[in-house]
Amino acid sequence: MFRILIIAVLAFGAWKGFEKYQARSAATAVHERSSGISIPNRTAKTERPSAVVPKFQCDGRTYCSQMTSCEEATFFLKNCPGVKMDGNNDGVPCEQQWCR
Repeated sequence: MFRILIIAVLAFGAWKGFEKYQARSAATAVHERSSGISIPNRTAKTERPSAVVPKFQCDGRTYCSQMTSCEEATFFLKNCPGVKMDGNNDGVPCEQQWCR
């Protein structure tokens, strides 16, 4: 009976640790996407750039409060589905926060 209790406690601890790991990994990925930071892959072979890499990419953000500039909000409005940044449908996003 004592062994089962120990195994249960260890399993619970491992589960909670894994949850923290996933949350930290997700937060790091979101931060990298929003700040434009990329961590180089040291094991990858050096390749020539094939095309211009866009400054922004659709990543699920939909609101002005999630943007950091007018340029970013404009990119999201023009290129990403389901954004909610142009309340009066005039083609200018985030008029109260970024694009005045």
